[in-house]
Amino acid sequence: MSGIVIYLPPGNGGTGGAEPGEGAVTLRLGPGEVARFGRGSATTPVELRLVDAAISRLAGEIRVTDDHWQLSNLSATQSYLVENPEGAGEYLRVPPRRAGAPIPFEFSRVVLPTRRDTTVSFQVFAPDHVYLDPDGLGGAGGQWGGRTVTAYSLDETATYFLVLLALCEPRLRDESPVAVPTTPQIVDRLRGHPACGRLTARAVSSHIDYLAEEKMRVAPPSEQDPDRAARRNGKRESIVGLALRFGLVREEHLALLPPRNGIRRDEPTGGGNGARPGRHLGK
Repeated sequence: MSGIVIYLPPGNGGTGGAEPGEGAVTLRLGPGEVARFGRGSATTPVELRLVDAAISRLAGEIRVTDDHWQLSNLSATQSYLVENPEGAGEYLRVPPRRAGAPIPFEFSRVVLPTRRDTTVSFQVFAPDHVYLDPDGLGGAGGQWGGRTVTAYSLDETATYFLVLLALCEPRLRDESPVAVPTTPQIVDRLRGHPACGRLTARAVSSHIDYLAEEKMRVAPPSEQDPDRAARRNGKRESIVGLALRFGLVREEHLALLPPRNGIRRDEPTGGGNGARPGRHLGK
């Protein structure tokens, strides 16, 4: 398993012993690793520093296992919420002093209360979900006794899949001369989707990085290339090439995208399903 990625939006804190900054923060944890979060201090070190006087010096802990992650709430008084931004309002409430609560979502937003009119939150991209080999269901594991896992585990109801689909759309529609869409073009393309009305360019870039580094594990563009735009475009080209070669996105998936101007919803030949309805997992 590839571990998890923790993303703290700009202006909410920093890492380690550094002073909180205005930039975004990204932490990567492998199986067995732990990250503590809170306001921190010289005597209470934390890996993820959060800026608000209502947050404890040591507010909580994230621990990574092989196939999920756990959240411990170290506050004596405050509950935390873990939301599923990709679903239909699902969330978990982690009460004070709860240790090792398993989080089932592949993409989560951890929300901490404050005394301001806004909350403090950070996002967690979880390990790939493991799926059984369909040929081995109900069997004894086969002659070799091993478990087959999915090479590219993609959730077709997730926002990152919509981003991937928007990247691949021109070539799926046989518009081969068209370049891979840019970040602003993807934001504009997905704006009509109910789940993407507030999607930002920064969020799209994060989803592309997640696809490249965690989901599809494409080789990074050469860091020797001084042209940053060329490196970004190379990453997108690699993602699109791999997705199309292995059929990770297909023409029928185009039905998941909002209609393009001048194109009816029923024009694509596919019959892909929309996002599956979810349910609340806690109160």
